[in-house]
Amino acid sequence: MRKIPLLTYLFFLSVLLLAFTTRPSVATETETKQGDADAHLNQGNAYMQEGRYDQAIAEYTKALEINPKFTKAYNNRGGAYLQKGQHEQAISDFNKALEINPKDAEAYNNRGFIYLQKGQNDNAFSDFSKALEINPSYVTAYNNRAFAYAQKGQFDEAISDFNKVLEINPKDAEAYNNRAFAYLQKGQPDRAISDLSKALEIRPGDAETYTNRGFIYLQTGQHDQAISDFNKLLEIDPKNTAAYNSRAIAYLKKGQHDQAISDLTKLLEINPKCVEAYNNRAFCHYSKKEYEKAWDDIHKAESLGFTVDPKFLEELSKASGRKK
Repeated sequence: MRKIPLLTYLFFLSVLLLAFTTRPSVATETETKQGDADAHLNQGNAYMQEGRYDQAIAEYTKALEINPKFTKAYNNRGGAYLQKGQHEQAISDFNKALEINPKDAEAYNNRGFIYLQKGQNDNAFSDFSKALEINPSYVTAYNNRAFAYAQKGQFDEAISDFNKVLEINPKDAEAYNNRAFAYLQKGQPDRAISDLSKALEIRPGDAETYTNRGFIYLQTGQHDQAISDFNKLLEIDPKNTAAYNSRAIAYLKKGQHDQAISDLTKLLEINPKCVEAYNNRAFCHYSKKEYEKAWDDIHKAESLGFTVDPKFLEELSKASGRKK
């Protein structure tokens, strides 16, 4: 499931408005300096989008040298530090932004995100909640707080926050996907499937959602539906080994051993070192009484370091009349 919190960057872009006046106007020195700061901010944002974080930091720093109270530059530089894994510098910048503007919801959210990564859940909850006090329609903060609740096993609270997200934006496929995870953890697979189906209505080609729904179908014994979802997934991503393996298991559960063997063979063409595939294919051969082929796959799995279930080895030995 996708359960990754979302970090908000304030990508502030200057807008030039042209106006006709009856007499010329001259920009003040303050306006000129802020324009220079905005230019550095925008250049930093461009570097951020390119993943050039050191250059972005340098540009945001120049913006702050011009305007030491430029909260957007602190926020964005904090985001760049976060991308580099420099959490303390990022927190320091978000703290600066909040000193200047205690009502900066984005800074609270971003700092909370780091606290969550550092395992400081209480601080993260506090920051996400403060962000929501300032901006009750702040979808990202709801998503992040819901993720924090889910990490603590508080799935009812997580669902409540995802509900808020969907009240604000009924087309948020990510919220449906994540709420499905919470429902699944609560032992409510039907609700999870319903949410994933809604997510697919919004994003019909989303591979991860097909993966999630297919796995739930497989877990709940709805093998035809699982096969259908893994078919869709393989249309989107023809080299998805997890889809081949899962579809093979669904075929196996239906007694369609040839189809299962075909899928596991395709998987091994993509990844010849997938020990689980050798083990699963061995079981398929065993089910078809193709014992020599089963032993070949067992030996290959063991040569790659896989420990085969002793009970399966015992059953295969009895059926084939031989030992390893």
